[in-house]
Amino acid sequence: MSDLKLIIRTADKAHKAEVTVEDTQTCGDMIQASLGEWALPKEADYKILNVSKTPPQILNPSSTLAIAGVVDGETLEIQPVLVAGSQSL
Repeated sequence: MSDLKLIIRTADKAHKAEVTVEDTQTCGDMIQASLGEWALPKEADYKILNVSKTPPQILNPSSTLAIAGVVDGETLEIQPVLVAGSQSL
């Protein structure tokens, strides 16, 4: 178990925080903490990406940060899951 210093932000970059967390926290914990801290709409579904990787990697919410391969100094981004709708003609 080790501490990670990370940057967490929203996709629109309206919210950003530098945090220190244990690598045993789950990616889902990071999403939930951000929802509460930034009062993001709870009715939406969110995903978390490691945008420090090329290409950015979608992280499994049930994985720990260590298992997801997150390392010190990386940036994680919280994004709403967009669902495309269909239109009737």
